[in-house]
Amino acid sequence: MSQSTHTTPGGSLTSTADTTGHSRLKGRRLPRRLLQLYAGLALYGVSSALLVRGGLGLEPWGVLHQGLAELTGLTMGVVSIIIGAVVLLLWIPMRQKPGLGTVSNVFVVGVAMDGTLAVVADAHGLAVRIPVMVAAIVLNGVATGLYISARFGPGPRDGLMTGLHQLTGRSIRLVRTAIEVAVVATGFALGGSVGIGTLAYALSIGPLAQVFLRVFAIAATEPGSRTVGAVAEPTSGRAADQVILPG
Repeated sequence: MSQSTHTTPGGSLTSTADTTGHSRLKGRRLPRRLLQLYAGLALYGVSSALLVRGGLGLEPWGVLHQGLAELTGLTMGVVSIIIGAVVLLLWIPMRQKPGLGTVSNVFVVGVAMDGTLAVVADAHGLAVRIPVMVAAIVLNGVATGLYISARFGPGPRDGLMTGLHQLTGRSIRLVRTAIEVAVVATGFALGGSVGIGTLAYALSIGPLAQVFLRVFAIAATEPGSRTVGAVAEPTSGRAADQVILPG
């Protein structure tokens, strides 16, 4: 039996059993799910690299990756892989269970990021930087919708978030905010880029992800509810207040 998780307006996790839907997802929809998984992860890495090239500020974990890359001399993609692996190790004491998407996330995003950085030059001038920033954020929303809707397990950083939520009893909203504030502050102190792009990402990625979760949803659910990617929503239409983003 599989379970689709979502957050309630209060920020706590709930789950909906979906045995029949899971069987359908494992059958003829498997090729589509795999395509969405790896396309989403690759595009996530591309979007993160474009934010770097835009030079107007990175997403929270990107700030940390850039700061550590500056400190160690490693590429941002390699740093992303190392951080993902370290975070994944933290799942063990929190008893979180990784999936194919979790392990793939660690490697694919970092490789795609480094590949994009190798072929895309820095943008110069606001007339170029702003469109690059906007395109990167929208692409990140597309990637998020693809990746989560594939339903192969959360990213390493998301597992850290849900694990801390379960361990501490604090809301998802509070735990996620605390993690990202700490990540941004640490990355900025190490030389990571914080700017208007960071703020624009924070304000827009949730709504964008909700839109693209619906666009790329793989319908498989029991009567009386509809599944939007990894987010199960009751037919009453009351949506969750927060998307669990890949990381």
